[in-house]
Amino acid sequence: MYHPFSITETIATAWRILKRNFITLIVYSIISLFVYEVVDFFNNFIFIDDNRISQLIVVLLQMIVQAYLALSFYKLILTLMDREFYEFSFRDILPSLKMTLNFVLIALLYGVLIALFVFVNLLVERSFGASVLFKLLELIIILYLLLRSIFCVCFIIDDDSKPFESLKQSFEITKDNFFKTLGIFAIIIAVMVLVLIPVIVLINVFHLDQDGEGYIFKLAFYCWFLLTFPFVQVIIMVAYRKLVYSHLDVDDDITETV
Repeated sequence: MYHPFSITETIATAWRILKRNFITLIVYSIISLFVYEVVDFFNNFIFIDDNRISQLIVVLLQMIVQAYLALSFYKLILTLMDREFYEFSFRDILPSLKMTLNFVLIALLYGVLIALFVFVNLLVERSFGASVLFKLLELIIILYLLLRSIFCVCFIIDDDSKPFESLKQSFEITKDNFFKTLGIFAIIIAVMVLVLIPVIVLINVFHLDQDGEGYIFKLAFYCWFLLTFPFVQVIIMVAYRKLVYSHLDVDDDITETV
């Protein structure tokens, strides 16, 4: 049967999945943080070179590692949703190199698009002076495109879609649910801010970062990341599945199991 996309149902389902798999998701988040810090260490202390080509290679390697971690986390969530009642192996949550490169390509395309906007903005400033309205328009366009294409990573993981195919699929499932999708991401931002506020307040009230080294802020970031990242990613994956099935005139028993 046809099931319209619901913000309330999406958040409730995401919360149930998070509660059932909280330990697994937290452990994998910690592993992701550790791998990221290792990569950052090598970048800062080993690959120190003024050569532009070397720097570009390091940036691309970082993008590949970060994309692989992100995709593996998404794949883990989908696996937990689809295989709740039976065992799965570690290999089941590992994305392929092709998936990773497809995701990196999309990130590079958006990087080029943002660079193009910056270039056009500089031309406008030089020709007509600073324009707040034009900058606001640029920001709205970028945010709109990001919101419409955010589920492309889900299609890469779930359907092994190619870059442009995944972007097209993401635009299709958000076409009739744009404002509901916007509502989901407003909730995501609200969750991230609500968790961040008490952390900052505690640091300032108790003057926990007086040493000036930034260790407390870094520790606070880790805590904030571990508290928000799993829930945010689960919301995105559940929203993706709900949006897909809202466009199919079939019985979505799979979504009802999550």
